[in-house]
Amino acid sequence: MSGGTSPRYQTVQAGMSEPSPLRDLVPTLLIAVATIGFVPLLHVASPVLSLTVEVLVAIAIVLAVPTYAPAVAIFVLFFQNLFVSILSPLVSIPSDLDFIKGYNFLVCSVMWLTTFGLYVLGQRNQSAEVIRIMRWGVVTLAVVALYFAIGFVQNGQAASVYLRNIVLPLFLFQLSLLTAATFEVRATPFLVTLAVILIICGYVEFAFRDLWLALTNGYTFWSFDELKATHSGVWEAEMRATGNVPVDLKDRFSFDFLNTPLLEGFGLSKILRIHGPNMSAISFGYGIAFFGLFLFSVGRPFLALAALPLLIVCSVKGALITVVFVVAAWISTRILGAVVTLVLGLLALMVFALVAIRVGLQIGDYHVIGLMGGLNGFLEKPFGRGLGIGGNLSDGYFSIDWSAAQAAGTIDGAVESAIGVLIYQMGIAALVPLGFYFAMALKAWRLYASSGFLTQGLAGFGVMVVLLNGLFQEEALFAPPALGLMLSLTGLVIGSQIRMQTVVVPEQESEPLTHYQPAT
Repeated sequence: MSGGTSPRYQTVQAGMSEPSPLRDLVPTLLIAVATIGFVPLLHVASPVLSLTVEVLVAIAIVLAVPTYAPAVAIFVLFFQNLFVSILSPLVSIPSDLDFIKGYNFLVCSVMWLTTFGLYVLGQRNQSAEVIRIMRWGVVTLAVVALYFAIGFVQNGQAASVYLRNIVLPLFLFQLSLLTAATFEVRATPFLVTLAVILIICGYVEFAFRDLWLALTNGYTFWSFDELKATHSGVWEAEMRATGNVPVDLKDRFSFDFLNTPLLEGFGLSKILRIHGPNMSAISFGYGIAFFGLFLFSVGRPFLALAALPLLIVCSVKGALITVVFVVAAWISTRILGAVVTLVLGLLALMVFALVAIRVGLQIGDYHVIGLMGGLNGFLEKPFGRGLGIGGNLSDGYFSIDWSAAQAAGTIDGAVESAIGVLIYQMGIAALVPLGFYFAMALKAWRLYASSGFLTQGLAGFGVMVVLLNGLFQEEALFAPPALGLMLSLTGLVIGSQIRMQTVVVPEQESEPLTHYQPAT
């Protein structure tokens, strides 16, 4: 990545040496750690002080070192909860812990808003292609905001949470797009380093669970989650849905492999899921899947292979599905070409979805049951109900009779399925954000078809697969390390391509060439 107060256009003198892509690695890491590492301490001292500091820091990053912004956003999404966990003994009540967990959204939102404001003021790339993409992104945000307003008057807290879940991937995409379209962003060294750190954390947690919990104050951190789950009824709902009755913390981490009854006959015992530095097995699983694929795409195959065993102990179906489909798409492109691969890939995704729905109804999978509830709710009210109405945050979620739901093959409402929840809450308008995601994935895939760069293929087909996973998981679209991370990469690859195509012709031959520097 290149940093500093880079102007919108950069002048490159003939014979000038190209900057090292590693020069900004350490400063980026230091700024990222400083951005989020001290939030719990600041919040305990004064919430007003911590909010003010985080807002100012986020603005300063965009103004002073704009090329660091996408990297900082990715870092805080993965590592904020690690710092929160380490300092959790300083927190007194679960509500304070939940509030502190929201600072990563604050930092990302402020960096996005600052970048968007500079774009409006003409300080970011204003090419026709960027304007067109941004226009559709703004339309998407406006539609989501409308349904937020409708839902807020009915259930303000739930509507606010779903607003955050839906808009954050869009924020990450636009932040990355505008930054990469304007400046030379060398993200590979940072992302490779981040991948190595995540892999090390995963293996330490897996091999030395007690040590990991001790170093991170994990027992204290998870005790707050236990209190919240007990008081809210989450545990009771999970026990009714899964039949699991946890006794201690490790029991809570113990799951059947891939959490599906389809593998019961294979003699696979329960495994202790790993949760990573972001303290979420599903989010960490998607993160490991992404970074494993990214490492392979940038020529680090042995590091990529080191990440794969962690996918097994995360035991996240969606993450494994993402890896399988993206790798298959890469291989197919080499053999059949990008166009045939895209057609066959989309057909394969549709067939997989239909088979998964049919099998899910037969075995009573609650993700599929929740999806069917969303479909039925859409048919009842095709224009939706508003954000926060239905979903895992609804009051009715904790009183669902899963035995009756399995017998009926549906429920009254939508749960455990991001797309089911979206069409239940937004109706036909859910096609706006979903269509925008898919359009950006197609754009990244077209770049891959022309260049053959595996990273572009990952961005394009990766988003498509995560959208498929959204049929069967809420976290696929609503957990930032899933869709948000893929869209951040998509913004980077599209923005870099736009910047490389933008050239300002010098007025005189003797003048130095002025242009957007090519990305790597």
